[in-house]
Amino acid sequence: MSGKLKVAGLLALGAVAGALTTMQLQAFARNSVSPLPLEELQQLAQVFGMVKSDYVEPVDEKKLIGDAIGGMVAGLDPHSVYFDKKSFKEFREGTTGKFVGVGIEIGMEDGLVKVVSPIEGSPAFRAGIKSGDLITKIDESFVKGLSMDQAIKKMRGEPQTKVQLTIYRKDENRSFPVTIVREEIRVQSVRSKVLEPGYAWLRVSQFQDRTVDDFVRKVEEIYKAEPQLKGLVLDLRNDPGGLLEGAVALSAAFLPSGVDVVSTNGQLADSKAVYKATPEYYVRRGADPLKKLPAALKSVPLVVLVNEGSASASEIVAGALQDHKRATVMGAQTFGKGSVQTVRQLSPETALKITTARYYTPSGRTIQATGIVPDVWLDETAEGNVFAALRVREADLEKHLSNNRDGGKDADKDPAREKAREEARKKLEEQTAKSKEPPKPLPEFGGAEDFPLLQALNQLKGKPVAVSKTQSVRKAELSSDKQ
Repeated sequence: MSGKLKVAGLLALGAVAGALTTMQLQAFARNSVSPLPLEELQQLAQVFGMVKSDYVEPVDEKKLIGDAIGGMVAGLDPHSVYFDKKSFKEFREGTTGKFVGVGIEIGMEDGLVKVVSPIEGSPAFRAGIKSGDLITKIDESFVKGLSMDQAIKKMRGEPQTKVQLTIYRKDENRSFPVTIVREEIRVQSVRSKVLEPGYAWLRVSQFQDRTVDDFVRKVEEIYKAEPQLKGLVLDLRNDPGGLLEGAVALSAAFLPSGVDVVSTNGQLADSKAVYKATPEYYVRRGADPLKKLPAALKSVPLVVLVNEGSASASEIVAGALQDHKRATVMGAQTFGKGSVQTVRQLSPETALKITTARYYTPSGRTIQATGIVPDVWLDETAEGNVFAALRVREADLEKHLSNNRDGGKDADKDPAREKAREEARKKLEEQTAKSKEPPKPLPEFGGAEDFPLLQALNQLKGKPVAVSKTQSVRKAELSSDKQ
């Protein structure tokens, strides 16, 4: 399969990384619920000794132990992870929304890094890098052939160090180098704009530490520009999730005070909980940030846009607003990640992220491996769906939790979906080979050609909506195990 199609096929895989997480970053010790299996532990020690003494070359003991822990945790489900020093640092950067780099939101186009948007005030922004610019080289490394993760790592580094980017600007048909000094960047996880008088769009790309504050600020900006707001589109497409408290807060911003937002249920007593639309369930420190919001936000007509890449925390928000009939959910069936991960710190530099519960919408639905089904189905473009069938979802992942506790691992695997994805992949490859052109990338979210956004706007105005004629529910829900 070509590199272009691999990128298309993995469009929603970022949702796997965006685990719904409760942050309990403390060292911990728990009494074992059953006696330790001494015979198996002795075998583990024997294997460790054999590898150390008999392997063809010396092995780093710490790495060997780390790999053993990582393998043990990876065998549980796709979202449980052992964090070593490096990966724990990257994880914390992801949840805080801070990192050291040049300050651009990126995608991939024709094997090159495409600048989706420079982050306002960042080094890249000040250097004049524009949306649509293509990065062809990072220092002396050509971007062609690099994965997005590899390109990101090359652009990140230590504060006050330099990186040279070679930019190709299409509309000027020229390439030029730009030298940028890296700085600490604060990711803006919330974007907004007034679409036309009376109607606005607000996009949440991930649930991080600062997402709620950013959300409040953007809502205030919208109401300052449009005091008599007639309708709002909350865009959660390709939002992989993040922090549980952020999802509860965002839901509470639109819902009546005190109603249920989400519940969780797991083996531990503290994993059985109900989260409500009140500050005690989402405020970690300081005052309630939602107090600043205009009262009109509780009743403004609302559409929530979702797609196959909407996962975890974004599914909580969509499910809560749907169950309470506060919003019309439009788009495609979501990713289906209905599990909660808790981070337990093992040492100052290592931690364990482990699945501790399933979560449930206010009506008691578990969406694990199924997702939120939209009220109104939409295609990606006016011509239909290009990449939807290729996107990986929770039910496609090996060792995923089933929809209910009795189903077992991978019980929701859908052979028909796997067949459809393979057929869609072949069709795209054939079209690409025939036309010798890569598939046209989807329009940017929030842009003038954003077809689902235009349909959401029609919904708010009471105009006809171009409903999908091809999409259908992927799989019937299994029975809930809520207790």
